[in-house]
Amino acid sequence: MVGRRHDSREISDKLAQADQLAARGKTQREISKALGVSIMTYHRWKKLIKSPEPGMDGADSMVVSGISAPRDSSSADAIKRLEFENAQLRRLVTDMLLEKLKYEEELRARQEPRLRRPEKG
Repeated sequence: MVGRRHDSREISDKLAQADQLAARGKTQREISKALGVSIMTYHRWKKLIKSPEPGMDGADSMVVSGISAPRDSSSADAIKRLEFENAQLRRLVTDMLLEKLKYEEELRARQEPRLRRPEKG
């Protein structure tokens, strides 16, 4: 099944409908079925609306039909901040992986004498 792109107005209308259904106590599965989208699409839309880019409302921050919203200086600052944070996280993960490898080597060295067969004399 080929995916369908929804415009921002359609998404905001469907999310308003989803809020009404949620207020009535419907489950996420029932809501997504009523909207005619998958649960993942419903979650992605909610995430886009909850955390828009700085200076933009939720509908304007979404990418519609492959065309992204214009970026201003505040979004450029946000991108630089995120790139810096990403670099920090990469270093942290690398350090953790190196530490994990060190611990695995120590564990192998400790288990090696146990794994050897006793020599027959």
